[in-house]
Amino acid sequence: MTQEVKHPSITEDALVALEDGTVFWGQSVGSSGETFGELVFNTGMSGYQEVLTDPSYRGQIVVMTYPEIGIYGVNPEDVESDQIQVAGYVVHRAVRRPFNQRATASFSDYLAEAGIVAIEGIDTRALTRHLRTHGAMRSAISTVDLDPDHLIQRVRQSPSMDGRNLAEEVTPPAVKAASTEGNGRFQVALIDSGSKENILRDLSRSGADATRVPYDASVDDVMALEPDGVLVSNGPGDPEPLAHTIELVRGLIEQGVPVAGICLGHQLLGLALGGRTYKMRFGHRGINHPVKDLHSGRIVITTQNHGFAVDPTSLGIAWVPLDGAFEASRPELVAGKGEIDLSDPSLTMAELLPSEPLIGESPVGLGAVEVTHLSLNDGTLEGLRLHDYPVFSVQYHPEAAPGPHDAKAFFDTFTKLMEGYRA
Repeated sequence: MTQEVKHPSITEDALVALEDGTVFWGQSVGSSGETFGELVFNTGMSGYQEVLTDPSYRGQIVVMTYPEIGIYGVNPEDVESDQIQVAGYVVHRAVRRPFNQRATASFSDYLAEAGIVAIEGIDTRALTRHLRTHGAMRSAISTVDLDPDHLIQRVRQSPSMDGRNLAEEVTPPAVKAASTEGNGRFQVALIDSGSKENILRDLSRSGADATRVPYDASVDDVMALEPDGVLVSNGPGDPEPLAHTIELVRGLIEQGVPVAGICLGHQLLGLALGGRTYKMRFGHRGINHPVKDLHSGRIVITTQNHGFAVDPTSLGIAWVPLDGAFEASRPELVAGKGEIDLSDPSLTMAELLPSEPLIGESPVGLGAVEVTHLSLNDGTLEGLRLHDYPVFSVQYHPEAAPGPHDAKAFFDTFTKLMEGYRA
C-alpha cells in the first residue's frame, strides 16, 4: 500500500522540545508528523547527505551548525546506506532549490519523500551551545503536538541512548558479499554493525574484497570465510549491550587473524580487551577534529561521529580526557590528575599531551595495550593497538565521507597486517 507523503508548506509550525524543558519554534521542512531521538550536533559545513544516510546516526535527531543546508541538493552517488537513517533533522535555513549539476532532487523533497520530520528557522547555534553546556539529550520534533509542556513530558518518557542496542536495526540479516572490486588481493570479513559505504570503497582501493557479516555472527561463521583480515565497522548506539559482538571480537583476536576497528568497532575492541566505555557529554560529530598520532607526531584532521568513548583507565592506562562526563573506572591510576580545572578557558591539550607512551594491560589476558592517537580537542582516546596481536583501532572515520583524507593511512596499516598474516 502506497503511503501518501504530505509536503508541508513553508509556514507549517514545528516544535523542538528537549527533555530539560527547553523548546525552540520553527517551520517544518520535511514530512509532517513527529519524531523522537537523542539530540546531537554536527559541525560540518558540507556532507549533509552523507550525514542523513550514515547508520551511526540511527535513533538521533541531528542539528547542523552550518546555517544553510541543501544548496547542492542530493544525488544517489553520495549516500552511505540504502536509506535516510537519522530520526530527525534540524537546520537554520533549508535551501529548496538545488544549485549543482550533480543534483537529482532537492534537499527538502528528499526529506519529505523519505518521511523524515525536520525543522528549520531556529537558532541552531544557540541550540548547539545549549547542548555543549548541558550535554546531548532526548528530544522530539513535532508538527502535530504543539503543546510544549505535553511534548516535553512525552520526550521524558522516550527511550534513552544509554543501554540501547541499535546495531540490530542496521546490521545485515545474513552473511553476504559486499565488494568484489578489490581484485581478490585480500579477503576481508566486515563485522557490520552499521557500516558506511565508503569503508567498502576504501577497502576495494586497497585491493580487498569484502564480505559483510552480521554483528551477532559466531567466530566459526567468520573464520569459515578464510579472511586475511577482519574489520569491525562503525555503527549506532551504546556499545556495551552488544555482548555477543564483544565476545566475537575477543574470539577473533585469539585466532590470530588481523583485526581492525573503526568508531563503534574501536569501542567494541576496547570492551573485548576487558575495558569499559562511557557516554560523553556531547560527543564528537563533524569533519574538522584534530587528532595527534603519538608515534609519528603528525596531526591529522579527521571526520568523527560518536557519543561514547573508551575509558583509558579501564585498560590500566593513566590518562584523563577533558570531558566533564568522564569518571575513571580506576581512579587510583589518575589520582591528582582529576584536580585539573576543566572550566579553565586557557587549558589546552597541547600543554597536557603525554611525554611518555601510554601503555596499559588487557584485563582479560590479551597483553599490552598502547594508545596510538589522542584527540587534540579534549584528549579522548582516539586509537589503540595491541603489542602481542595484529590488532588496532581508531575512534575517528578514516573513510571520511564527508571529510578530509588525512587519515587514509589506516587502510595502509590494515593492508600491511594482512600481508604479514599471509606470509
